[in-house]
Amino acid sequence: MYEVEVKVRADHEAVRDRLNELGARALGTVTQEDFYYDAPHRDFAKTDEALRIRQEAGEDETVEVVTYKGPLVEEESKTRKEHETVVGDSETVDALLSALGFEATETVHKERERYELDGYVVTLDSVTGLGEFVEVEAAAKADDVESVREGAFDVLVDLNLDPNEQVRTSYLGLLLEDTRE
Repeated sequence: MYEVEVKVRADHEAVRDRLNELGARALGTVTQEDFYYDAPHRDFAKTDEALRIRQEAGEDETVEVVTYKGPLVEEESKTRKEHETVVGDSETVDALLSALGFEATETVHKERERYELDGYVVTLDSVTGLGEFVEVEAAAKADDVESVREGAFDVLVDLNLDPNEQVRTSYLGLLLEDTRE
């Protein structure tokens, strides 16, 4: 399965108003801490891959997920092959990864407010150290990536956002760029 995602910098207040006008369904708010790892056998920054453990705290529960994201598969969006699974104990997964030579590197903290609109998840992200973003995403089979991406662009336009202002760099990449400058 592929995660088709488009992301732009945007003022949340204006987008939230537009989501309400369009009748989007609120899905709730969560806090996420993403703990990223480097591999001992290749440089994920060079291969454009990511391995992380995410701790997500919602209103009723905390969920921990381990995720591998493959390199971008197209120029037009942040589409990647993605594998993830819920884990029962992130500390044990961290110990397992460390024992295999993976090294914890960076942490990304964000507050996420999610909506559903036209079959897409629209997320208003407040990322510590980076600011406000809007992501539009959906899952797709390989044959459907292009049509799902075009639909995500349509959702951005409906939200009065410009798909041409898309940010294809991950939050981790953006934070790393800031530390290099």
